[in-house]
Amino acid sequence: MTTPFHRVLIANRGEIAVRVQRACRELGLETVQVYSEADRDSMAVRMADRSVCIGPPRASDSYLRADMVISAALSQGAGAIHPGYGFLSENAAFARQCGEAGVTFIGPSHEVISMMGDKAMARRMAEEAGVPTTPGSKGTLASAALAQAAADAIGYPVILKAAAGGGGRGMRVVKHAQELPLHFEQASREAKAAFGDGSMYVEKYLTRIRHVEIQVLSDGETVLHLGERDCSVQRRNQKLMEESPSPALDETVRAEIGEAAVRLCRHVGYTSAGTIECILDPASGQFYFMEMNTRVQVEHPVTELVTGVDIVKEQIRIAQGNKLSLRQADIQMRGHAIECRINAEDPQANFAPCPGLIEELHFPGGPGVRVDSHIYSGYRVPPNYDSLLAKIITWGVDRHEATARMRRALQELRVGGVQTTAAFHERLLQTEQFRRGDIHTRFVEDDMMEPR
Repeated sequence: MTTPFHRVLIANRGEIAVRVQRACRELGLETVQVYSEADRDSMAVRMADRSVCIGPPRASDSYLRADMVISAALSQGAGAIHPGYGFLSENAAFARQCGEAGVTFIGPSHEVISMMGDKAMARRMAEEAGVPTTPGSKGTLASAALAQAAADAIGYPVILKAAAGGGGRGMRVVKHAQELPLHFEQASREAKAAFGDGSMYVEKYLTRIRHVEIQVLSDGETVLHLGERDCSVQRRNQKLMEESPSPALDETVRAEIGEAAVRLCRHVGYTSAGTIECILDPASGQFYFMEMNTRVQVEHPVTELVTGVDIVKEQIRIAQGNKLSLRQADIQMRGHAIECRINAEDPQANFAPCPGLIEELHFPGGPGVRVDSHIYSGYRVPPNYDSLLAKIITWGVDRHEATARMRRALQELRVGGVQTTAAFHERLLQTEQFRRGDIHTRFVEDDMMEPR
């Protein structure tokens, strides 16, 4: 049973903490911001109605301390916790502990998080729901020998994936049989260190693919998809730029992939905002389920701009027990949106992080430009966390206008004191491949990066 709440604790930091606070304010909800000692002077802390320090800079001693987060919520009278993305957002145990403490977790049930967080289980759920999956092993593989047998049956190249993985960790591409044992041990060890689970599975490795994902919203009865995002601009499986709609989909495939996402959500009893991630083989036009993210995503603004739906507010309303007022026929994608992630990194130094003091700051504006950020002039970017400084999102009546506005916005942006990825994005937008919409997930590494 849903318990009403009037105060929300934000269990995150950076731009997503600011984004959630703004949504809460528009809904008339008070906010409590938790922070580490490194984030004492953050914009999120300055904006919140209340704030609580939960530990030292290291995330494992602060933002990942479920006990400290829940204790802060209880001490401040927060009836709900919004986890943002990363940190505890897809931690089933944390979601369960929130419920046991009488605090609403703004997200799906812990049972669904656990189910869809296990990549092998999620794959099985997709198959049961009639959603296409890439050829692969039937469940997790306990040893390199079992993985070898599965790979031999599928045919090389294959990709090893961590069952509990994400963000490219615990993944290895294997092109030849003799390479598999070493890659299996390395990937399993990496997954164990990152996620506490070294279980692996194997899939056929497809080349020159696109990464296309579907935004979903569900109140437990009505399930909506809000169209797709194309996230094919990546480096080492980390997204750099996103756009909506995808230039690679025709209307037939667009309808099929949206319907498949809704079927899967219904099948697993999903409630809240979430994303169904797929790969698209442009050669055949076939899409395949990859995984589900049971949270709001970094790139949600591009969907908001083309649909007019405030995803974060809808996510909170659902957690309050409200039903969606929208129906699928109400969701219309208008125009085109592009998002560039501006990171404190140096692309000329292999994207090395560049923490430091923001000495000068000017964000772009004008028609069709949105900026989601947490930085300000005089802010010191800490070395302890993700290097995301801001997201610049542009909207246009078509892809050409959205791109032109993004180029203008990047030229207007000024961030002094630290290196950023803005110039890299400018160069990307000028490539012939991007202008044609002919991008794949290896494009940055294969075609843009200088050989070393």
